[in-house]
Amino acid sequence: MSVKTLDKQIIGQKDFLTLRDLSTDTILDLLESAEKIKEKLQAGVEYTPLKGKTLGMIFEKSSTRTRVSFEVGMLQLGGHALFLSSNDIQIGRGETISDTAKVLSEYIDGIMIRTFGHDKIEELANAATIPVINGLTDTYHPCQALADLLTIKEIKGSLKGLKLAYIGDGNNVVHSLMLACAKTGIDIAIASPKGYEPDADIVKFAEEAAEIQGSKVLVTQSPIDAIKDADIVYADVWTSMGYEQENITRLEVFKPYQINAELIKHAKPNYLFMHCLPAHRGEEVTGEIIDGPNSVVFHQAGNRLHAQKAVLVDLLS
Repeated sequence: MSVKTLDKQIIGQKDFLTLRDLSTDTILDLLESAEKIKEKLQAGVEYTPLKGKTLGMIFEKSSTRTRVSFEVGMLQLGGHALFLSSNDIQIGRGETISDTAKVLSEYIDGIMIRTFGHDKIEELANAATIPVINGLTDTYHPCQALADLLTIKEIKGSLKGLKLAYIGDGNNVVHSLMLACAKTGIDIAIASPKGYEPDADIVKFAEEAAEIQGSKVLVTQSPIDAIKDADIVYADVWTSMGYEQENITRLEVFKPYQINAELIKHAKPNYLFMHCLPAHRGEEVTGEIIDGPNSVVFHQAGNRLHAQKAVLVDLLS
């Protein structure tokens, strides 16, 4: 990788919607950029390449980490962020996504959106003349996966050859995590109950990407098979936003998938426990695991700031 990562365009396209579109080298370059930006901040070195730039942040789903990390990230980079709740702008009153994209393109330098259907963000990006960043859709969560890779690389020292076990719902988080692992040489094993597996087309795409890198993708219904000899163990809530009406059913279905002291015995002794947060202690993970010595969930959350700053610098500077 070039030592001049911060001085060149990395992503090579206008938008950051999914990791499907990015090569292994591009992902690794983004991680290198994030590391350098983080080092500057920790050293107290002013780095403001986005001075005078404005990011519009559209939220159709509530958020803690996404809003704060993007807003603080823009501030630290010298720019500004505008919080745009769907309840406060015309998109929430029937204005088309296309019209919203074209109007915002006249005012600001980039859009981050946290929304439901992935088709919505694709329509927004197609109509906008400014970069669009996926803060989360029902299908993908690429900013989270990038921060996850950054965390693993910082703690384990490398990525290729590791094994990550994801235990839980086959949702947007695991879709992006699966792509991130496949493209960087991490074996990923996913254990989900029948009927809650990750999207088959995304699994197939990840398997093809993993084959190129010499890694593997396993989808199973057995938490023990998935977690066996894992270097990283990853969980997410059993009921994601938009599925609240299924909560009672999901709590029952996912009971055997709780990450607890008994299940974790099958992972490597020096495993890392990761969770994208917010967490429901006593459901997908017990308190002794998420609050234990192997947990890196708050380090992981902190890296959302640095990974997203790398994306912002690349797309907006």
